[in-house]
Amino acid sequence: MPYDYKPFAYVAPPGLSGHEPRHPVIIVGAGPIGVAAALELANYQIPSVIVDDNNVVSVGSRAICWSKRALEVLDRVGVGEACVEKGVTWKVGRTHHRDEEVFNFDLLPEEGHKMPAFVNLQQYYVEEYLVQKALDNPLIDLRFKNRVVGVTQTSDAVHLMIETPDGVYSLDCDYLLACDGAKSPVRTMMGLDFDGVLFEERFLIADIEMQADYPSERKFWFEPTFHPGQSALLHKQPDNIYRIDLQLGWDADPEEERKPEKIIPRIEKVVGHSDFTLDWTSIYTFQCRRLGKFVHDRVIFVGDSAHVVSPFGARGGNGGLQDVDALGWRLAAVIDGRAPAAILDRYDAERTYGADENILNSSRSTRFMSPESGAERWFRDATLALAGKAEFARPMVNSGRLSVPCVYPLDAAPDDAQLPKGARPGSVAPDAPAGNGWLLSQLGGRMVLLALGCDAPQIDGVDVLALDLTPDLRARYLGDAEQAVYLIRPDQIVAGRWLAPAAEKIAMLVKDIWEGKA
Repeated sequence: MPYDYKPFAYVAPPGLSGHEPRHPVIIVGAGPIGVAAALELANYQIPSVIVDDNNVVSVGSRAICWSKRALEVLDRVGVGEACVEKGVTWKVGRTHHRDEEVFNFDLLPEEGHKMPAFVNLQQYYVEEYLVQKALDNPLIDLRFKNRVVGVTQTSDAVHLMIETPDGVYSLDCDYLLACDGAKSPVRTMMGLDFDGVLFEERFLIADIEMQADYPSERKFWFEPTFHPGQSALLHKQPDNIYRIDLQLGWDADPEEERKPEKIIPRIEKVVGHSDFTLDWTSIYTFQCRRLGKFVHDRVIFVGDSAHVVSPFGARGGNGGLQDVDALGWRLAAVIDGRAPAAILDRYDAERTYGADENILNSSRSTRFMSPESGAERWFRDATLALAGKAEFARPMVNSGRLSVPCVYPLDAAPDDAQLPKGARPGSVAPDAPAGNGWLLSQLGGRMVLLALGCDAPQIDGVDVLALDLTPDLRARYLGDAEQAVYLIRPDQIVAGRWLAPAAEKIAMLVKDIWEGKA
């Protein structure tokens, strides 16, 4: 296998030999979401303990498509540039019906952003980079081969029982982050379950190693000649690894389909030869489900433990990193005593909203790929037939609407319709060249008033960033206006914007944000 899976060292935790003091935060799960959460909290000087029942990175490529917003979050915790450097950058997707291309898209048609639209990079590399950052950070205690076997909570703490190779010990914390995946043991121990839909459809994932010159693009086929009546997907990854997804149908026997003698002939038909090596395979079932709420007093669910979606659209890992984005600054403020626990309800509201948007898009993609007989099948077949001839039908071909950050409905946030829609309240602040670097590198971690073409009022607890107007800044933040002031949250989300700012209005909005009212 191209990747060298090296186990991380197990170290006997201090709790085995004596009582440990209560920790501010314990994170269950050392995958990308759990470790990114720890690093984000460390950015705010909040220490944490991560416990994981394993001692290696994830086996197999798993999540591979990292969106621009996910890369911006990863950049904030110190690994974004490494991911881009190692990964395969792409922004063009091509959709085919049989052998004919019927639709293509460009996810980032404009220049002037630090991060690309998408990078394909195996999950094990992302985990490796994050874990190394965590091991080097004195605020993070990363414990491998520590399996949570019991969770209870009281009004002021969460109590854990943890099993290790050397025995069982207990830990207490102010807050527990469950980042332990779609089959979350913490969720099970708390008697919680998902609501949503389990689709009757199965797909085969196959990672193969081969020498090829396929372009760095996403390729999707409906009813290809090499896999009649079904769907297929091809992605390029680093190290000469290619991801192939093949629709199998609900009647396929998962155990039988996992056998190499079944997989290899299918792959040969896709790539047209047998000069490849199987690297990793998996069979998965489509799911679009989530918890009713993500915050359960002092236990907070993040990532796949809170929500799962079908993989087409790359909304799983990317959605989890957006959870980290929305949670870190709020939880840090609660632990530091700068905000009441009520602010965590805003995390719950925003990320259940984001999860619902992902589930809606993923469900629509799933139904288009696997339509039920009747109207769904008629619509899908008619759309594909038209798309090869009529331009208006091509955008309706749904092979997975790719992950973009949702725009939170910040109803209380002031707005001005004269300013560009792409920087409206609730959206991620658009990146742009600014000064000697990038705008987003100068935002995040604190509340900021971004002043463009004017002076900004002085507000307690809010930094002011005044920049010379470049063409990109003007286009993305001002449009036809001559000036504006933007309030940017610590997670780089636009909280409000004004053409003619008034200090008292901005101060009131800042107060409401920290109190969890906006």
